[in-house]
Amino acid sequence: QVQLKEAGGGLVQAGDSLRLSCTASGLTFKDYGMGWFRQTPGKEREFVAAISWSGSSIYYSDSVKGRFTISRDNTKNTVYLQMDSLKPEDTAVYLCGADTYGLGYEGASEYDFWGQGTQVTVAT
Repeated sequence: QVQLKEAGGGLVQAGDSLRLSCTASGLTFKDYGMGWFRQTPGKEREFVAAISWSGSSIYYSDSVKGRFTISRDNTKNTVYLQMDSLKPEDTAVYLCGADTYGLGYEGASEYDFWGQGTQVTVAT
């Protein structure tokens, strides 16, 4: 049974930093591309960042480029999202996804497995 477990969310002030983690089990993690998405009530899941199986390809949305950093540790079956200079508009539930093809896609429909998400709230 595949499980993705996010952690690290919380309530912070604008300008602060948070580091999210997503730990996978039940799959061969090093073969999967991983992505971070976020979602707010009534809106579609929004792409944030993705990383290929090897870490050699990385993608960011324009809204987080230069502020967020995605990385992975295949020895720990974990993908990270370092979020700096947080803004109130970053407030959302952040979810990680695993992509079977290993490439790391920007489209949510390309992901096969999802975690439950972790809430990030950025206060002004």
